[in-house]
Amino acid sequence: MAYITSIVFKRAGILIAALFFLVSCSKNNSTEWPIYGGGSEANRFSVLDQINKSDVKDLQVAWIYRTGDNETNSSEIQCNPIIVNGTMYVTSPKLKLIALDAGTGKEQWKFDPFENKEPSIHANRGVVYWESGDDKRILYTAGSHLFAINALTGKPVEQFGEHGAIDLHEGLDADVKDLYVIATTPGIVYHDLLILGSRVSEGSDAAPGHIRAFDIRTGKRQWIFHTIPHAGEPGADTWPAEALGKVGGANAWAGFSLDEKRGLLFVPTGSPSYDFYGANRKGQNLYGNCVLALKAETGEYVWHYQTVHHDIWDRDLPCQPVLLTVNHDGKKIDAVAQATKSGFIFLLDRETGKPLFPVEEKPFQPSDLVGEETWPTQPIPTKPEPFARQIFREEDVTNISDSSHNAALKRLREVRSAGQFVPPSMQGTVIFPGFDGGAEWGGIASDADHGIVFVNANEMPWILTMVETGTGEVKSEGLQAYTLNCVACHGVDRMGDQHNFPSLIGVEKRLANKEINAIVENGRGRMPSFAHLSKEKREAIVAYITGVAKSSGEVKKIVNSEKPATPYIHTGYHRFLDADGYPAIKPPWGTLSAIDLNTGEYLWKTTLGEFEALSKKEIPPTGTENYGGPILTKGGLIFIGATQDKKIRAFDRDNGKVLWEATLPAGGYATPSTYAVKGKQYVVIAAGGVKMKSTPGDYYVAFALPE
Repeated sequence: MAYITSIVFKRAGILIAALFFLVSCSKNNSTEWPIYGGGSEANRFSVLDQINKSDVKDLQVAWIYRTGDNETNSSEIQCNPIIVNGTMYVTSPKLKLIALDAGTGKEQWKFDPFENKEPSIHANRGVVYWESGDDKRILYTAGSHLFAINALTGKPVEQFGEHGAIDLHEGLDADVKDLYVIATTPGIVYHDLLILGSRVSEGSDAAPGHIRAFDIRTGKRQWIFHTIPHAGEPGADTWPAEALGKVGGANAWAGFSLDEKRGLLFVPTGSPSYDFYGANRKGQNLYGNCVLALKAETGEYVWHYQTVHHDIWDRDLPCQPVLLTVNHDGKKIDAVAQATKSGFIFLLDRETGKPLFPVEEKPFQPSDLVGEETWPTQPIPTKPEPFARQIFREEDVTNISDSSHNAALKRLREVRSAGQFVPPSMQGTVIFPGFDGGAEWGGIASDADHGIVFVNANEMPWILTMVETGTGEVKSEGLQAYTLNCVACHGVDRMGDQHNFPSLIGVEKRLANKEINAIVENGRGRMPSFAHLSKEKREAIVAYITGVAKSSGEVKKIVNSEKPATPYIHTGYHRFLDADGYPAIKPPWGTLSAIDLNTGEYLWKTTLGEFEALSKKEIPPTGTENYGGPILTKGGLIFIGATQDKKIRAFDRDNGKVLWEATLPAGGYATPSTYAVKGKQYVVIAAGGVKMKSTPGDYYVAFALPE
């Protein structure tokens, strides 16, 4: 199979990691998959080797389970299944919690958090298992609630919170009752604590992203770490005094890793809000965009390392930090490896947070948006080299066809494209790697004892365009409210984006006015609630998008006489595509790389995924945009789905060659798991589709060797 179009690097002194692969390369020595990401150190590694390089070609479907609740494009499955004591715990597109027999896929029980209620749908990437004697629980989030469910029966644990649930709006040391607070990635257990992050709005109305630890037995909050410091706390001086208590974000949505021996929790944080304009938060903005080390027992600060200063590019840290050991200058050093959307890996000393390879603070151009003050420098690692390209030049424009090339080149010349950290602009700025990376939430797999990591990447350019919200001009109340609250997702023209956010044109023909009002107030799917807006503003938005205001001659107009809180808004999340829907840049569009973090050198790099239509034209495999991460096994294999072509593949960890592949019933935009039941090894992956406008699915598919 001709998937290796990239480089197998043969440099002096680099030994392929398989020479060392005679012992376990992770602290996860279980034959099951008991924790999200495989283990607390987030290495996505399994000691199983029944499926190996010699027999992986014989893998076949062992069982398929369907959840029965993904009939539309409004939901998906991103769950990394956990397997404990022969039982698999998964979530459905509508956030039902399900227990399966891991050997057969037979359903044991199902819990519906929205029984007799309107579901609040969002991504869910997994669940948490905890036990103490006969007390065995699953903890997971659905909507704005954290649930504790009996792992044997599927019933809520009554003594946890209020009848088995707690409201995530509570205990944030801020009034956020009407704001968007959920969690898409499972927390992590330390003794009897569940440590949990959150997903919040990315607009100016965002709740703070503080990290909390809850008593697993009772649901009571045990500690909180303020990712946006309160006045007088360390880091508060990196913000304007008037921003403290008002700015949100800096949330840990991507999950955690844990050094249990040291009792250290490692936290990746996202950007402060609003994502793309920060005149109200001038400064470095700690602890946004940081790898944080906290004491797991108390939440006490230990160290931080900031990967982006004053982020105005949505450069959240997108995945768990990975804990591993490297050999530098003849010394073994316990380290933390953090992959980024920008395509960097920051390698930090686990005890001090100091970089193990030099990091240069490089200057970048200032913003020309009124009031914005970009930070003058940004940290750029010198090693390893980025695992995704860093700039989109004219010579990089697609050559799939002449028409595609010419149209993409014309558009590229209209916007700014000068690499990383070019500020957002009204002209339009190319974000490359795009908003989804580089690295994304699927994370990286590692041979932790020998310092080798495996990371998949997107190489999709996006275009970010800012517009003024306006002062002193006459606007309709509905248009102004729509501009401030809805344009970022649904666009100035109400046409939505290419993948995630629907067009609002003709929405009044699809939904009754009462339904539209309810969605604006309560949220649905990816859309957050706008209950924090006044009833009048919500009604004005509905009147504007349904055309009622226009047909009635515009019932109310206003004059923006004061400077708005957000003087600029972006026009939406737009991939830079050619006329046929392919990325506007030359391939590769998706890659998988093996990197030796002892030396900072690449062992190999290959494309990940292909487009059948292009392959039929004898175009070499291009790779595709991909969502979901890899896992590594002692059998010498890397398993990964993630690709737009709906396939799951097994790669040879030594050289990146594809040894096996299978087509899934829907896109496998999730990280697989591997485990053994009664001595038989399985590989399982969720196939939920939806992303990248693919067909929805409700499948969990398990593979095994034939008897």
